[in-house]
Amino acid sequence: MDAETLTMIFFIGGIVLMIIETLIPGGVSFFLGVSGLFVGVLRWMGILEDPATSIITWLFTSVALILAMRPLLMKYWGGESSYKLANEDVEAMDQVVDVVESVNPDDNSGRIRFQGISWQAKTLEGEIPAGSKAKIRYRDNVTWIVEPLDEIEE
Repeated sequence: MDAETLTMIFFIGGIVLMIIETLIPGGVSFFLGVSGLFVGVLRWMGILEDPATSIITWLFTSVALILAMRPLLMKYWGGESSYKLANEDVEAMDQVVDVVESVNPDDNSGRIRFQGISWQAKTLEGEIPAGSKAKIRYRDNVTWIVEPLDEIEE
């Protein structure tokens, strides 16, 4: 492969990588492309002539740019992100659910339907018959502890 062809590969590859960055953002391919253009310019100026040296220069320049510039780029042009600390147990408290199988305080044989899924349930007092409504109080491992829904609350 002659020197001009390799130089054009670095130029065209750099431009292609920078265009890919617009399609798949993340800040990595942009710096790979900038590094490719940089090596292409060095080869065009005659500073780099050996193909192996060109590739090693491209690799080191790419890594250096990614490590040095990507955090700065992401700080000012990073995508939107939001964090929410979620505690599903707290969000489930006081939710009204349907009782699928009778729930009693003695065992975990009762079942409720919560968020479209059937769950084991137990009550601390009395029995809640199937077909009625209950209110979630808390969760004990995989078993929801429920209480009967008062007529007034319905």
